[in-house]
Formats: sequence, structure tokens, C-alpha cells
Amino acid sequence: MKFSSARPGAPAPLVIESSLVEGLPAEGALLLRMSGSLSPDGAEAWSDELRGHLEEADRAGLRPVLDMAHVQLGGAAVLHALSETTRVRAGRPDLIIIRARPGVREAVHLARLDGVRLYATLDEALRELARATSPVEDLPAWRSQMSDPWRPSYEDLHKEVRALRARVRTAPVIGMAQGTLMARYGLPDSGSAFRVLREASQRFNVPLRVLVSAVVVARPPDGEVWFPGRRSLPVPQLRILAREGRDPRCRRQMIDAVLHEALAAGRATAGYVRFVDPAVNALTLETHYGCDERFLDHLVRGQDEGLADAAARSRGRRVSVPDVAAEPLLSDEVRHALLATDTRALHCVPVVSAAGSCTGVITLHWPEAGHLPAGARAEILDVLAADTAAWLSWYHRSVLLDALEHLHRLLTRRAP
Repeated sequence: MKFSSARPGAPAPLVIESSLVEGLPAEGALLLRMSGSLSPDGAEAWSDELRGHLEEADRAGLRPVLDMAHVQLGGAAVLHALSETTRVRAGRPDLIIIRARPGVREAVHLARLDGVRLYATLDEALRELARATSPVEDLPAWRSQMSDPWRPSYEDLHKEVRALRARVRTAPVIGMAQGTLMARYGLPDSGSAFRVLREASQRFNVPLRVLVSAVVVARPPDGEVWFPGRRSLPVPQLRILAREGRDPRCRRQMIDAVLHEALAAGRATAGYVRFVDPAVNALTLETHYGCDERFLDHLVRGQDEGLADAAARSRGRRVSVPDVAAEPLLSDEVRHALLATDTRALHCVPVVSAAGSCTGVITLHWPEAGHLPAGARAEILDVLAADTAAWLSWYHRSVLLDALEHLHRLLTRRAP
């Protein structure tokens, strides 16, 4: 494993991790996983480092595969680095790029970089290369933009903009968590703190933004154990979310199940779930279905004024909007966004903990005014919200604290 250089305090420096992959007919593949950020200032150094990895792959007879799924920033810097890298590789096997973000894919397409191929996944790249009957060097390096299914659509680019806005909101919390760990455990730089956070995030399958928020708000450890006397908690008795053998330790699976059950109970065409991020005391989008990109873009901007689910959170009770066009609770901007996306009615159910605090909101949308859940369907949504609150409390007090305990144990052993 090699780490790229970064200035002290730089955000999430770019990291390249290499591993061997079997699957090509006459050769293996050297998978280079990238994560972090690439700025224009670091493009040249990163290009040199990448070139070193590629030279190692060529000497070993391995096909280089670059996994760019977690490159967060610097589309132009990435393009420049790839351009320089592929220029010196003329006559060698193409550089395979998998899981690139839409902005990077679009830049590669428009620049028409020779010696670069884009694939959605590693399996797809391996399958296509294995099917090829001609030598790799004779295969066309460029596929027509019109026929290439992996040129990003406008929807892809909208999603990337929304993801970038979400990361902008998360970045300060990541920075606070990095600073906390550096001061607490004497880590030399922010990159070291980020790598440890990422390792704990992956080990316990806890989203990084959830982990860093917990680091920021949790009381500091006082001794070798962060949470002394803590005992393992049984999974709460769930009435709706326990269906279909769902794993309560898998946060993404459970949150998607919350929305799936809510849509079914309310017979809604669209909806979303937002949970409270305790580090910033604000609702954060967790999952959604059927919502237009324009409205989702409004959600991730962090401006909750005039949103019905923000009102449900502050009131701690259900908020129904039978007619979006005539509802004074909504701001003009929110109303226009909803009407432009054919939402005429909505219903918000708060997720209230046993202690009485609102930890999230489930929101459903309908295209017809007046279409709101009532009777048994409203009761099912209330039960679902109670299930969600019980599961979320258990998850925070078990899985998330396990991840924090592991982080503390790991860093305590490293501390001088």
C-alpha cells in the first residue's frame, strides 16, 4: 500500500491501495483502489505515484484496473493526471477505470483520452476482456459517445452535484473528528486520522458521516475502555421491520426497509427518510424513492425552513399537507419545487425516541391533493415510526458504540 503526499491539514488526502485480482484469461489484474480528494496542487505528485503503480503492474505482467468510486473531488485534476499518465503509456495495455463518478466519466469522454476504458464494475470489465478474442492492444481504445452506455446522463450529473453538496455539509464534521483524534491520541496529521476513521467505518459497516458525528458528540474516553460497564443489548422486538429476515446491524438495509414499508402502507408514489445528525443538529437525507432531483437538491442544501418534515421534527407529531398549493406551512420555494414535480399532498411521521426526542422523519408524497393515510394505514405508519425509533436507538447503543470502542482501542495501542 502507498499513500499520496498531502499538506498538513489537507482534507482527506488521496490514497491508493493495491491488490491482486484473478479473472483475466492469461493474466491477473492489479486493482488500484483510490479514496480521498485530489486537488490541482497534488495532481502532479499523484500522477507520479500512479505511474509507479502502473510500471509495477507492467513488470509483473498484470492488467492495471483503477477503482475511482471514492474519489471525492478534483475532476479537472483527475483528468490532467490521467492525461499525463496515459500519454507515457502509449503502446501498452489500456488503463481500465471502474466505478468512476459521473463528472469524471464525462470529463474522460469529452477529452477522448486514448488508452482509457470505462466500466461500471470490476466484474463487467473482467467479463468483457475475457470475451475479447483479439489481442488487447488491437482493441479500439475509444467507443463512440453515442453508443457508449457509460457516458453519464444529465440525471447522473444532477446526482453527483447533490452528492457533492451533501459532502460539503459533511466535510466540517469530518474535519472536527480528525482534529479530535489528532489532539486526543497525538496523531501526526489529518490523513492519519482519516485512515483510522475509514478503517473503523468499513470494519463495522457504519457510514463514515455517522461515525465522525459520533466521535464529535460522544463524551471523551477516560481510560482504556471508552464506555466502561457497557453490556450487549438484545435487538428490540420489532413489529414491522423484523419481516423478511432483515439484519438489524446493516444500517442501509434497515433504512431502505423503513421507506419500503412506509410506501406500501401509505400507498404513496414517492417518499424519503431523514435522520437527525447530532453533530450539526439537522435532518440528513438517508434514502428516497420517486422524488425528483430538483426537490432532492433542495433537501441536501440544509435549508429546512418551510419544509413539512422539519415542522414535524420541531413539533414531535405528524404533519399532513392535503393540498400543497394552498398550504401556508410551506415556503414558496418548497411549494414550487413540490408542484413542479407533481406532488400535491404529503404526510410526515416523526421518529420519536423513548426519551421523547425526534431522531428522524418519514415523509410520503402523492400526486393527488387530499390523498392522505387515515385509519388503519395511519396506525401502521405510527407503528413503523416506533419500530424505527427502537431500532435506531439500539443501533446507536450497540453497533455504533462498538465501532467507537474499536477506534479507541486501536488508537490507544498506537499512541506513544
